[in-house]
Amino acid sequence: MATIKLTIEYDGTAYAGWQRQPNQPTIQGAVETALTRITKQQISIIAAGRTDAGVHARGQVASFQSDKSIPVDKWRLALNSALPKDISVVSSEQVPESFHARYSAKEKLYEYRISRHPARPAIDRNRVWHLPCDLDTQAIRHAMSGFIGRHDFTSFQGPRASTSDPMCVVSQVSLTSDLMTLTIQIQANRFLKQMVRTIIGTLTEVGRHKRSPDSVTDILQAKDRRAAGETAPPQGLYLLHVWY
Repeated sequence: MATIKLTIEYDGTAYAGWQRQPNQPTIQGAVETALTRITKQQISIIAAGRTDAGVHARGQVASFQSDKSIPVDKWRLALNSALPKDISVVSSEQVPESFHARYSAKEKLYEYRISRHPARPAIDRNRVWHLPCDLDTQAIRHAMSGFIGRHDFTSFQGPRASTSDPMCVVSQVSLTSDLMTLTIQIQANRFLKQMVRTIIGTLTEVGRHKRSPDSVTDILQAKDRRAAGETAPPQGLYLLHVWY
C-alpha cells in the first residue's frame, strides 16, 4: 500500500470549500471522484487545511493510500485528465506510510490580496477583496507585529469552530503594496477557522484608522470574537505553501 502526497492548485470560486459536503461541490469531492474514476475504488484523501468556500490554493497538500501499481509521477497526469479545469495537481510523490497531510505539517503560509483600485474589478472579482479606500500601511505594519509569537487566537476564530486548542505560533506577517494592490502574508504552525480572514479584517480597520495599531494585544487578551474586526471575504485568500 503506497502513500501518495499531492500538491494541488485550485480556484475555489465554484466550490463550497475543501471538505466534502452532501449536495455541495467541494475540492475534496472532486479529487476523490477523480480517484474513483482512475482506480475503480473509493479512496479518501486528507488535506493539510480545510479551506473555506471561495478560498483558493496554490500549494494545498493532500495525501491518500492506494494499492494500485501506478508509477508515482503518473498520478499527476491521471488526475489532471479527470479533474475539472479549475483544479490541478501540481505534483505527486510517494512518501512514508507515516505521512499525514494535516498532522505532519509544520507550518503553513497564507496570502491575502486587496485591490484598492477605484473601479470594481471584473477579471479579478473572485480573486481579490475590492476595498477602494486609503489604507495607512504604516499603521498596518505596526499592528502586524502584535501577532508574532505564540498566542491564544480565540478572538480571531470563526463561529462553530471545533478546535479545543486556540494556541497558534505565528512566525511571519508581511505586507507588500503598490499603487493599487496590497498583499499580506501570514505564516504559522497552525490556523484556526477563519483566523486569517479575521486578522485581515482587523488590520484593514487599523488601516482605516478605526482601531489603534496597538489594539492587537488587547484583542488577543480578550479571547472574544467580538473584540476583533470584521471577517474579510474569502475570495482574496490563498493557501500558498505547507512545510513538513
